[in-house]
Amino acid sequence: MEELDARSAEVLARRAAASLRRLGLRSGDRVAVIVPAPGDHADPAARHAAAAVQRDVLALAYGALRSGIVPVMVNPALTPTERGPLVGDADVALVIDDPRVLRLLLEGRQGEDDIADVPLARPMHFTSGTTGRAKGVWTGILSEADAREMWADEIDPWQLGPDDVILTHGPLAHSAPLRFGIATLLAGGTVVLPGWFDAEAFARVLAERPPTIAFAVPSHLQRLFALPGGIPRSPYRLLIHAGAACPAPLKRQIHAWAGVERVVEFYGATEGQFSICPGPEWEERPGTVGRARRGRRLRTEEGVIWCAPPAWSPFSYWGDPVKTAAAWRRGPDGVDEFTVGDLGRLDDEGYLFLDGRRDDLVITGGVNVYPDDVESVLLACPGVAQVAVFGVPDEQWGQRVCAAVVGEATDDVLRAWAAEHLAGFKRPKAYFRLDDLPRTESGKVRRLALPEALGLVGPIDS
Repeated sequence: MEELDARSAEVLARRAAASLRRLGLRSGDRVAVIVPAPGDHADPAARHAAAAVQRDVLALAYGALRSGIVPVMVNPALTPTERGPLVGDADVALVIDDPRVLRLLLEGRQGEDDIADVPLARPMHFTSGTTGRAKGVWTGILSEADAREMWADEIDPWQLGPDDVILTHGPLAHSAPLRFGIATLLAGGTVVLPGWFDAEAFARVLAERPPTIAFAVPSHLQRLFALPGGIPRSPYRLLIHAGAACPAPLKRQIHAWAGVERVVEFYGATEGQFSICPGPEWEERPGTVGRARRGRRLRTEEGVIWCAPPAWSPFSYWGDPVKTAAAWRRGPDGVDEFTVGDLGRLDDEGYLFLDGRRDDLVITGGVNVYPDDVESVLLACPGVAQVAVFGVPDEQWGQRVCAAVVGEATDDVLRAWAAEHLAGFKRPKAYFRLDDLPRTESGKVRRLALPEALGLVGPIDS
């Protein structure tokens, strides 16, 4: 484990700003951050090195944003083929893909530069929006006044302060872990960085270096609860979860362990935040994801969830005005509102209940997998005539990625092809053979019909 406190982060941020500016980057420029961590989870030295990379990535992002330079967070688990189009689309001025280069930028050889008191933008993370290939979510560079409001919105709901220690569960290439880390540093607190999630290591940290707060996806907590020896008593004053549906039995287990009044769920997306739900409110209305977060208004129309966000939070999909236009519209009260395509309903008191995530999206372990991405890769495999990728329920991960295949390619060929061309979290865990794929009258593959058609109930074996 590594730690980064607010005072150390301030020094590193000023060094990062000086290094980036000496390289010619200016406010509004983008820098791609794709720094891989050593992958041998059984090696303590590799774990330490991975944690150091996480610390440096957080420090660099913190300094870049306070200079108006936007880090483009690319998942280092992606293959070069997968990450290339993302970096190209983002039109970056610099690519950082080597931990040694990252460390050099933070060593202070270029001195320390003045930076804004708060980050002037949000990092660019990738999402598919309502449909199609992943695009960067871009908020532009804000005025300091708007930036203060934006980051207050990240700090105030959780009452973050100098005494807080946050344990980072997820990778910083994902939006929520990075946002929570930056918000904690802005509040004067400390971020504990593990390198990667490991249930046994996290259980030790809970006992030896008790954090006060954490953001996790449900699968992280499920893996902790599944440890044979159990886990220590919860040290958290606040345990926040989001990123995937949380089954009711797991939700109640979290409440029993951490204390229902100390658990909060929120519903949001890379594009923006929608609702917040303290534990007691969920217990009164099981299944809800809460009411509109401060400064927002929620509506549903024909089942689609629309959110009118604060004035400082408009976003666009980088380089894709068509996708951006599809996400935004003028609401009936004359206020702009956006959607990410999720379905839900509001009760009479304004509590939101989700009826489904984006139409075909598979959320596994809190990570979004877009079937189109995986299908385009598998269709290039020799012996594949048709393919449809879909998710099935899984007790540990929320969903598992599966594929229905028409063609002569064997499972071994498919798995080898996926291993070469797809990140691990995108690779199907099971392949199913069909003579043809189910389609609508217009010819669109009915992905959501596949689990029932194949007789899949609950989790499946690899």
